[in-house]
Amino acid sequence: MDWGNVTAEDLIDALREVDWSSPPRPLSEFFSRFTVPRSYAKWNSRLKCNLYYYRTNYFILIVLILGLGFLRRPVAILAAILTALSIAFLNDSFAGTFSEKVTRTVRQFSPHLAAKMRPPLTPVIRGRPSAKRAIHICGWPRWVFVFIVSSVSFILWYLSCDLLTVLWALAIALLATILHASLEHQT
Repeated sequence: MDWGNVTAEDLIDALREVDWSSPPRPLSEFFSRFTVPRSYAKWNSRLKCNLYYYRTNYFILIVLILGLGFLRRPVAILAAILTALSIAFLNDSFAGTFSEKVTRTVRQFSPHLAAKMRPPLTPVIRGRPSAKRAIHICGWPRWVFVFIVSSVSFILWYLSCDLLTVLWALAIALLATILHASLEHQT
């Protein structure tokens, strides 16, 4: 794929729609070969390619750095987990899989409640189902879950009284991700 022609919006859409259930790339591959790109165009292409290719590794890296930043504060660790969960809800396959697994688990204990958790029927336009259907989690629109989980994580960040540590940990995590994605050269 010619990553030089891929826009940032295309990359974000691809990351939102891709299946994130694949395991992370092996560490031997993740830390295998680093080179400095020779031009801005090569750097831009490499950055986009690596962000897509190592997406699971970078997600784990960011969560681990945030977790290490809050090792002394369990409330902040919970806030980091909820923040990661709210970001993960933005991915279509994760949201669908999460909803399906929660509904299946609830169905074992309360079939009546599980029936209420099904998403609404897809609207039919001119005899065909709508191609672009909204993602629902446990019967509610995805934005509701993202809003609720993000709000709870924001409250927990505030209660942990560690906003400066959050910013430092996030800055270090993003810097490590961009640095790795810029220097890792796939063969």
